Amino acid sequence: MDLDVTVITGMSGAGRSEAANVLEDLAFFVIDNLPPALISKVAELAKGGERPKRYALVVDVRSGAFMEALESALNELRAMGARTRVLFLDASNETLVRRFEATRRRHPLAEGDRVVDGIRRERALLEELKGRADIIVDTSNLNVHQLRDRLRELFVEQPEEGLLQPNLVSFGYKHGLPLDVDLLFDCRFLPNPHWVEELRPLTGLEEPVRRYVLEQPDSEKFLDELTRLLDLLLPGYVREGKSYLTIGIGCTGGHHRSVVISEELGKRLRAEGYAVRVHHRDVDRD
Repeated sequence: MDLDVTVITGMSGAGRSEAANVLEDLAFFVIDNLPPALISKVAELAKGGERPKRYALVVDVRSGAFMEALESALNELRAMGARTRVLFLDASNETLVRRFEATRRRHPLAEGDRVVDGIRRERALLEELKGRADIIVDTSNLNVHQLRDRLRELFVEQPEEGLLQPNLVSFGYKHGLPLDVDLLFDCRFLPNPHWVEELRPLTGLEEPVRRYVLEQPDSEKFLDELTRLLDLLLPGYVREGKSYLTIGIGCTGGHHRSVVISEELGKRLRAEGYAVRVHHRDVDRD
C-alpha cells in the first residue's frame, strides 16, 4: 500500500491550522477535526486508483480516550502497510498566552478567563503524545511565513521509508531551549567570537567567524567525538523506525559557535549519506 498519512496535532495556538494549509498546498488531502476512531477509515477511502494517497488529518486531542483511539488507529494503518507520522506543533506558554490575548480567543480548556491555566491543562494532556510524535516543530519564534517555510522544508522531500533525516538546529541559550529537539549539545566551552570586536557583528555563516571557531584546539576534537557518538546513535534510531531526528547545538546567543558547529556537523553527516537539513533559529536575533 502506498498510502501516506500525517496526523497534525499539538497545542492550541501553535499553528495546527497553518500546518494543514501548508500540507494542502503540497497536495495532501486534508481532513480537519477528524475523530481518531475514524482515522482507520482513511485506508478504505484510499482504495481505488483515483483516490488521493497522501492525507493530512488534523486531530484535536484533549482526553485519555482520544489518546487511546489515536494510537489504535495509527497501529491499524501501519498493520495495513500505510506510512504514518505524527506532526506535533508546540510553542512556549508565554508565546501561546500572547497569541490568545492578541486574537481575544478563549482557550478551549481554560476555566474562567485565565488562558495560562488552559494551556497548562492542555500541555499535561498532550505530554505523552508529544513524546511519541515523529516530528515536533517549535513555533515560538516563527511567524506565519517562517512556519510555512519550515514545514515545506520538512515535507517537500520526505525521507524514504527506513531512512533517517537528521535536522540540525543551532540556537542561543539566552533565548531559551528549543522545544523540538531530540538530542541537545552545548558548545559554550569554546571561545566566544562575540568578544572579538571585528567578529562580533558577523555570524557563523561568514568565513572569518567559521575560521576562528574551527581553529580553536577543542573544536576539531568536539566535532570528532560528536560524529563518533552520532555514528553509534543514528543507526539505532533507524532500527527503531524513526524517520526524523532533531539535534540542537547551542551557544550563548546562537550567532557564532553553534552556527559553525552545526554547519560542520551537517557536512560530516552528509558525507555519510544522511539527508541533513540545518536550521539556525537565532542567527538573526539580537
